[in-house]
Amino acid sequence: MDFSLEQRILDSKDWATVLFVLCFVLIALTKTFFEVRFNEFLKLFVTDKYIKIYKDPSHMLSWFTISLFFVQLISFAFFILILLNYFGLASKTDWIKYIQIITLLGVFVLSKYLVEKIIATSFKIEDFMEQFNLQKVSYRTFIGLLILPVNIILYYNDVYSNVIIYGIVLIMLIANVLTYLISLKSYQSLLISKMFYFILYLCALEIAPYYFMYYWFTRR
Repeated sequence: MDFSLEQRILDSKDWATVLFVLCFVLIALTKTFFEVRFNEFLKLFVTDKYIKIYKDPSHMLSWFTISLFFVQLISFAFFILILLNYFGLASKTDWIKYIQIITLLGVFVLSKYLVEKIIATSFKIEDFMEQFNLQKVSYRTFIGLLILPVNIILYYNDVYSNVIIYGIVLIMLIANVLTYLISLKSYQSLLISKMFYFILYLCALEIAPYYFMYYWFTRR
């Protein structure tokens, strides 16, 4: 009798489980230490009361914002990995690929923020830019929390549907567009007086970086 041995490779999902648990721990700790603020934050897409209360630029670097930023970063990185897996460009269990994605995403976001700080200081619009960024970060963090359970479902299940994937992407795009529209409406009186600087900011720091990232990914 001839025996043939085949290597059986089992993809480990333990690292993803640890990250998902870490996200829920961060959310629980944030809710515990900032209960009132967290409850107002959960009503973000219903009312703008949270934005009005916590619009001071000092809240940008608070522990509340930082802890939920990490949750947002982990969540978006998982969603990108799942999309790459869906299009056959990577495996969703590839932890090395995930590290590359979350590192690239983190560097991109932080670099963009630092460049915005430099430009805002040069044009003397620091207060406006801090408030504008805080509002964008708040809405994007809320979106990151919403897609976290979606990531968990898609990660641990191999059943994919074009309707589900493209539906989620479409909802995220619409939510981001609404975020900009809400921000523009909130600061429309201030934008009129600084229209030139805002158009420069919009082209250089909001449109160009995403275009170059899209170009780089498609070329790769």
